[in-house]
Amino acid sequence: MANENVSVVFKLYCLTVMTLVAAAYTVALRYTRTISSGDLYFSTTAVCITEVFKLILSLGMLTKETGSLVKLKSSIEEHIIFSPKELLKLSVPSVVYAIQNNMAFVALSNLDAAVYQVTYQLKIPCTALCTVLMLNRSLSRLQWFSVFMLCGGVTLVQWRPAEATKVQIEQNPFMGFVAIAVAVLCSGFAGVYFEKVLKSSDTSLWVRNIQMYLSGIVVTLIGVYMTDGDKVLEKGFFFGYTPWVCFVVFLSSVGGLYTSVVVKYTDNIMKGFSAAAAIVLSTIASVLLFGLQITFAFASGAILVCISIYLYGLPKQDTSRVSRPDASAESKQKLISV
Repeated sequence: MANENVSVVFKLYCLTVMTLVAAAYTVALRYTRTISSGDLYFSTTAVCITEVFKLILSLGMLTKETGSLVKLKSSIEEHIIFSPKELLKLSVPSVVYAIQNNMAFVALSNLDAAVYQVTYQLKIPCTALCTVLMLNRSLSRLQWFSVFMLCGGVTLVQWRPAEATKVQIEQNPFMGFVAIAVAVLCSGFAGVYFEKVLKSSDTSLWVRNIQMYLSGIVVTLIGVYMTDGDKVLEKGFFFGYTPWVCFVVFLSSVGGLYTSVVVKYTDNIMKGFSAAAAIVLSTIASVLLFGLQITFAFASGAILVCISIYLYGLPKQDTSRVSRPDASAESKQKLISV
């Protein structure tokens, strides 16, 4: 947890917003891909616009951090214009995040929002594995146990995926699961890579975000051209956009940046509660909006995943000082006996 002294009310506010954004994003995206009337928009353009909004928001935060336009200009020149190597370094997570964001659209076109929300928690063991391999950290036995429990819960959820009765389009659950698998692999690697880059220097978080989003815009534009280039030229970049689609783009933009605030001011236990709450909210919304039929396997798997998230976030016990009190107690006992 960060050392900053912040009130419990502020922490709860951060967690509430993060939970609502996570749940609303999956439900709204699912709605735009399966139920919303009108022409279907190009998901690649939505991912690109999201990167643009993130860049604008990061520039605003950097302006606030530097305190003046002169310092902002100096920072941009130093870290972006005259630092092509740094831009190249941040292009790695840009590519990976672009793949992840596009996979989210594929997954939510084929799986219900609640099923997606539960299965996407596989990012926890993936991130844990990348942390061990890339940052040379270790996990406690309880964390390893929670990782296996989470995998078991996801297996139950995917064993017989819950069906949504109000969704009329043809879906491919296997393709949806493969898309989630790719997304969680991308999330784990990109998150740990970005953390490693952040800790390798004292460069501001917002500067690093700007570097990454600049590369992200280029990468996603290439994705638009390669995937939907002819259709975009024919129908337009914003073809099929509705207020709901704009809402999805807004949630995706704010959610990514807001996570950094949550990481700074809260701990793993509170983030675990947030993830569990997002699963519950997504399930309720899926029942109401998409006619999701809750099965015993889905309910059991979701509960296991929620418990495993909580267990994984528990702080490690510091056993480095256990031997000293025992030794002193033993010496005192010897003195008493003498």
